[in-house]
Amino acid sequence: MAKPPTSAFVCQNCGAVYAKWAGRCEACGEWNTLVEEAVSAPPGALKAEKAGTKRGPKAEFIALDAETETPNRIVIGVDELDRVFGGGIVPASATLIGGDPGIGKSTLLLQAAARLARNGVKTVYVSGEEAAAQIQERAKRLKVANSPVQLATETDLRKILAALKEASPDFVVIDSIQTLWSDSLEAAPGSVAQVRACAQELVRWAKKSGAALVLVGHVTKEGTIAGPRVVEHLVDAVFYFEGERGHQFRILRAVKNRFGPTDEIGIFEMHQYGLAPAKEPSALFLSAEDEGSGGTAVFAAMEGSRPVLAEVQALVAKSPFGTPRRSVIGFDSGRLAMLMAVLETRCGVNFAGMDVYLSVAGGYRINEPAGDLAAAAALLSSLAGNPVPKRSVFFGEIALSGAVRPAPRMDQRLKEAARLGFRTAFVPEGVPSAESGLTVTPIARLIALVDLLAPDAPDA
Repeated sequence: MAKPPTSAFVCQNCGAVYAKWAGRCEACGEWNTLVEEAVSAPPGALKAEKAGTKRGPKAEFIALDAETETPNRIVIGVDELDRVFGGGIVPASATLIGGDPGIGKSTLLLQAAARLARNGVKTVYVSGEEAAAQIQERAKRLKVANSPVQLATETDLRKILAALKEASPDFVVIDSIQTLWSDSLEAAPGSVAQVRACAQELVRWAKKSGAALVLVGHVTKEGTIAGPRVVEHLVDAVFYFEGERGHQFRILRAVKNRFGPTDEIGIFEMHQYGLAPAKEPSALFLSAEDEGSGGTAVFAAMEGSRPVLAEVQALVAKSPFGTPRRSVIGFDSGRLAMLMAVLETRCGVNFAGMDVYLSVAGGYRINEPAGDLAAAAALLSSLAGNPVPKRSVFFGEIALSGAVRPAPRMDQRLKEAARLGFRTAFVPEGVPSAESGLTVTPIARLIALVDLLAPDAPDA
């Protein structure tokens, strides 16, 4: 019999395995990412059963309607964090948090660990990237140095697991999973094999001990968490910490959550003493009103159960070059191209020879189709040089036929706009009721918005 291979080539970007080296990974398309790693049986792999050996216990099955005890959540005490987690973190769960370098992941988790420790929760913070003195200095700057958090700086998985078993904590932070290594593997720290093995052992320990585990993960240049995708399948929740360094706000967005909603976000403000929950999230994404110029429209967005108002800015200018530019920040470039095609084909608006710039103020990113109407209003306002009506909001999805389709949770969007003092709302047809002090103007087709904002726009 042929011996099984002792090594394989693993893509360090996506985790795909190949029998021989290749310059380009066929799974993710990246170049020069295949690294040779030793092949070993996964931890806990089943071995061939010998004749006469005693079998282990069988798996137990239960009915779907069987009563099971609901685990009590650990309330962190930070409103935005508890909102994203679904009311608090669940014991015996594993959470993976990713984000750009320097975005504030360590700061946020150190603040959360300190608050839990002050509330009587036994907390451990393990760092593999920074020295103990650096973390202590950060704790002094954040005014949490007197919190009873047990701190360790170690990268050896065996030593970390031994210390955790002895300490028996309730809440553990590992910063970060890419820095850990296991002596059972010959691969270098940060490789796919090491990340997968270390994450699996830590998650297994968390499930057995009942502790809540939080892993910090690095991100790739595309913004996704580095390492194999199997790590995201191992954990119970995956969060991304987003934001721009030039802006004071940060967003914690849920991508996967087995114990809560996956469409919630937590909004934080960066201050001198760390991150604080945003008291008025909509104010972060609205700039000062400029009544003299066109090209701005306010979009009433929904992030989970929370309405957020964001300002969409557009600039349409004559291009000095043969090929016009299309620059987008905070909005999908494909949807912008679709909106311009609908405006040209269905409404007769001509963008030929025009540079188009579209940006969302404050670094906010619009992820729902309901932002189409606000983007179209900003484009038309800039093209015609006419500002939109004062204190007005827009939301609605634009179809390829030029029709304006309804958006979910329209009542909540209107209530938030009325609460912040807006007077007019341009919305799809079918709004069940209007808010006091807010005039609702239904828009059935995009051509009606063109007649309102850009009646003298150049024809296609």
